[in-house]
Amino acid sequence: MRDERPDMPDTAIEITGLTKTYRATAKSPAKEALRGVDLAIPRGSIFGLLGPNGAGKSTMINILAGLVVKTSGHVRIWGFDQDMNPRQSRAAIGVMPQELVLDPFFTPRGSLDVQAGLYGVPKSQRRTDEILALIGLEDKADAYARSLSGGMRRRLLLGKALVHMPQILVLDEPTAGVDIELRNMLWQNIRRLNEERGMTIILTTHYLEEAQEMCDEIAIINHGQVVIQDSTANLLGRIKGKTLVVTPSTAVSLPQMPEGISCVLRPTGALAFGYETSRFTADAVLDAIRAAGVGIKDVTSEEADLEDVFLELTSS
Repeated sequence: MRDERPDMPDTAIEITGLTKTYRATAKSPAKEALRGVDLAIPRGSIFGLLGPNGAGKSTMINILAGLVVKTSGHVRIWGFDQDMNPRQSRAAIGVMPQELVLDPFFTPRGSLDVQAGLYGVPKSQRRTDEILALIGLEDKADAYARSLSGGMRRRLLLGKALVHMPQILVLDEPTAGVDIELRNMLWQNIRRLNEERGMTIILTTHYLEEAQEMCDEIAIINHGQVVIQDSTANLLGRIKGKTLVVTPSTAVSLPQMPEGISCVLRPTGALAFGYETSRFTADAVLDAIRAAGVGIKDVTSEEADLEDVFLELTSS
């Protein structure tokens, strides 16, 4: 059941002026990982936090989880100031880490019970069996963690993040290295948590097609700063170009096209014609292709996707 109390905040997480500088060591110079980050994550959303390696995503997540101390700035989690109310703010968030760190001598049931105890969840209120069913580990509930496959261990990490039923769930690269079946099961469960319980989901991933499909809103971070935050639909709308992929009826060299229409020969032998929809229609591009002497055996259209937006904003 969705939690709709009237005192719930509009934003699940509110970050203002967040900075983090790692001190210099004998092996590395000082590093400014976060530089004045401002970010507001809407309550009840599935929110994507994207960026290249080293952009600052992991540092931000670790600050939210209370594992890294920020240098300056303010963080509010579910309305609680992280400095003034650390216990309440930490209880409002659950983090599924990227690293597969589990005690090999605990069973999944034991791991969930211990984690619930660490969060102070009374035995009578623990939902161990419900969580085991959610993550598909009922039949492995009493097997040692060391006997679980990599995919099962990743499911168990999700279960551990849910033992205290947080309002906010952070998923750090949740599908890295997992098979399609597990990936689909994970996303089904995440959608259920979001739709039925109103849980706010924060996702980091390098699979941009996942973020495009799953996320309501996305922030892209680069060099420790948020370069853009907007709805997924608005981000996709930034790219005004389309591509017509033509399979020529006979082998041809790159044709000379009018200004504003690009042409690239793909390894398959197809010709990819890029153009701006504000300047050309698809019919006009096809007419120009025929005028250049290219016979058309087949043609498909490709829309811009989140990868195009990501590359545009993080290429510098």
